[in-house]
Amino acid sequence: MSIAEKFAAMEYGPAPEDAKEALTWLDHHSRRFGHFINGSWLEPSAGEYFDTTDPSTGEKLASVAQGSSADIDDAVKAARAAFPKWQSLTPHARARYMYALARQVQKHSRRLAVLETMDNGKPIRESRDIDIPLVARHFYYHAGWAQLLPQEFPDYTACGVVGQIIPWNFPLLMLAWKIAPALATGNTVVLKPAEFTPLTALAFAEICQEIGLPAGVVNIVTGDGSTGEVLVKHPDLDKIAFTGSTEVGRAIRSATAQSHKRLSLELGGKSPFIVFEDADLDSAVEGLVDGIWLNQGQVCCAGSRLLMQESIAEPLIAKIRERMITLRVGPPLDKAIDIGAIVAPVQLERIQRLVNQGVAEGATCWQPQMEMPSRGLYFPPTLLSNVHPTSMVAQQEIFGPVLAAMTFRTPSEAVELANNTVYGLAACVWSESINVALHVSAQLKAGVVWVNCTNLFDASSGFGGYRESGYGREGGKEGLLEYLEPAWFKNAPALPAAKPNSENANSERQTLNPALGAEIDRTVKLYIGGKQARPDSGYSMEVRARNQQVLGEVPLGNRKDIRNAVEAAHKAAGWAKTTAHNRAQILYYMAENLSQRRDEVAHRLSAVVGEAQASAEVKSGVERIFSYAAWADKFDGAVHNPPFRNIAIAMNEPIGTVGIICPQDVPLLGFLSVVLPVVAAGNTAIVVPSETYPLITGDLYQLFDTSDLPGGVVNIVTGYSSQLLKVLAEHDDVDAVWCFTDEASAFAAKSFSVGNLKQVFTNEGRAIDWFDVKQGEGRWFLQHATQVKNIWVPYGE
Repeated sequence: MSIAEKFAAMEYGPAPEDAKEALTWLDHHSRRFGHFINGSWLEPSAGEYFDTTDPSTGEKLASVAQGSSADIDDAVKAARAAFPKWQSLTPHARARYMYALARQVQKHSRRLAVLETMDNGKPIRESRDIDIPLVARHFYYHAGWAQLLPQEFPDYTACGVVGQIIPWNFPLLMLAWKIAPALATGNTVVLKPAEFTPLTALAFAEICQEIGLPAGVVNIVTGDGSTGEVLVKHPDLDKIAFTGSTEVGRAIRSATAQSHKRLSLELGGKSPFIVFEDADLDSAVEGLVDGIWLNQGQVCCAGSRLLMQESIAEPLIAKIRERMITLRVGPPLDKAIDIGAIVAPVQLERIQRLVNQGVAEGATCWQPQMEMPSRGLYFPPTLLSNVHPTSMVAQQEIFGPVLAAMTFRTPSEAVELANNTVYGLAACVWSESINVALHVSAQLKAGVVWVNCTNLFDASSGFGGYRESGYGREGGKEGLLEYLEPAWFKNAPALPAAKPNSENANSERQTLNPALGAEIDRTVKLYIGGKQARPDSGYSMEVRARNQQVLGEVPLGNRKDIRNAVEAAHKAAGWAKTTAHNRAQILYYMAENLSQRRDEVAHRLSAVVGEAQASAEVKSGVERIFSYAAWADKFDGAVHNPPFRNIAIAMNEPIGTVGIICPQDVPLLGFLSVVLPVVAAGNTAIVVPSETYPLITGDLYQLFDTSDLPGGVVNIVTGYSSQLLKVLAEHDDVDAVWCFTDEASAFAAKSFSVGNLKQVFTNEGRAIDWFDVKQGEGRWFLQHATQVKNIWVPYGE
């Protein structure tokens, strides 16, 4: 027998990682852990504990405290008390603490890796070679941001006290993703780890003690979902950051809607893994192994939908099956194991149930013949082929080692299939043509796209989703912004509550005041798709001057008018593909045309706001248009240089169609201030103008028509803001809502959009000085008008 034959015939021998250090650490704590609050270990107030177990054996690892409302309250009070001193530290002092955390993670890296594997069930190779090094990398990276913060973010300040809830699939890594940027930006933290995997979070708490982190800066309260619910609802938190399921994310959005808490959500995914006929199939298969069988498929961005070009479907499936046969399922502490244990019985049952449902819906199930461990929670690598795009296994997140395969013919069909999901977290594109790869990547609705690679992460590159995969980013400069807000905004005064409308949508149309003289009737129409349109309701509302003289009437828009506006906005989606230079030219032309008509516009506006404000609004309006014309081709992305053989192209992409409720007290300048950043970034808009003077619509649609703005880019529907806000927020084809009126409207915008989890940007009922350039324009608005997509591209041989 040749050496090659002997090598092929050899069986794997066990290569177990020694768990001694991790077990000794558990024993040192008597395998019983309280909460970490205000720098000390505390018994749970209710005296309740729960067990955490090793999913590969079912054996108990430790007893962990069950958090109650009293425990959460103690932790929040500790964080609140620690916040002023932590925020006031010099940048260098905070950076030194961050650096110390990174060094201690490295010092304890092997023990942390073993502990993670024992608690979670993932293979030790993944914990040791991926998770823990990335944890240290995040603290190193954010130590740098802590040092540079005043220079790079001079007008921003920390949110305050942050509640963070992390999942069980990457327990310590998710902790680092959240705690590192929060601390670097001067926030204090109350973190709740997942019920199934609390141990490495508790080990991190001990590290905080070791480095002398000030008491109360980091607080860790363990418990089940009820503990997380209490944390989310606590009234003294300034922000919630959550990673987990879309269902829970929706519940958190609902629970926080009637508050001023900032919210970032990293939720579920159903990521496409697209393989074109010119791809290196062997490399694609290896990428697929990492894409779907990493961490037993318990990954939110797992490449769980395989989309294959028809011409290579059969050979690719054959190669995948051949590779699946070589995968080894077994005890996760064995360094020769590829697939470890499923985290909990409830998750194992869910995986099996969904696979059975996929087969019932017509899929063909194939699993390699392999010996499974006699105890523990395991599921074999599974391939479902002949999957219909509408099948449950093609649409719903399985969160297990299950791959659903389907085919496509053309790149456009691949994009359509890839985007045929409510999610938008990540995607993979495999092609030897850089033209095809980047062209397709740019069209995918996903926050991260890997080209000829998969599941690469780095602290320098943002991670987060589109649509029902959540909003907000973790990592990179954009991740820092989740824990910062403009300093002026944090202390801005509250706007007075809006007065209820005395008019009713079905009230009888009233006669105009004869004092209008020559202006016999000034009734504007809606502006939809670049054309004036009558309202579906057939009703109008009066617009009055400050002296109560009737100036004219505007239509009362309704649900059907919004629907028509949304359809027009979607038809104008090509605006996003217009070059930034061309968008800038149109905006400059718009400024020129408004400048030429400044006197007549100011004259009409003055009847409502007075001559001085009207003149100032027009003057500042021209300048604001110029500003966003200038920004249109300058608010671009970046190229990150992660410590791999890759670059990550961070692209600022438009969100899509944005519904906008304009400020009430500055009808012209307020309209331009919130609509222009949306348009400059390539979005389309459905705008509800100020109820104070909605007649401004007549001047605006003349301005748009004479400035070559394509029809449908801006659509104006007049009426009662409170009624139209509800329609916009609930509409599934509106991608974001901006609302700049009173506090009640801000809360309503969040509440009405819980079902579709669209992005919401509001003034939180706070006053904005629209005449102040620092408050009324710039990056803060553009950041909310875009979402960052990171495209990872490998290079070299």
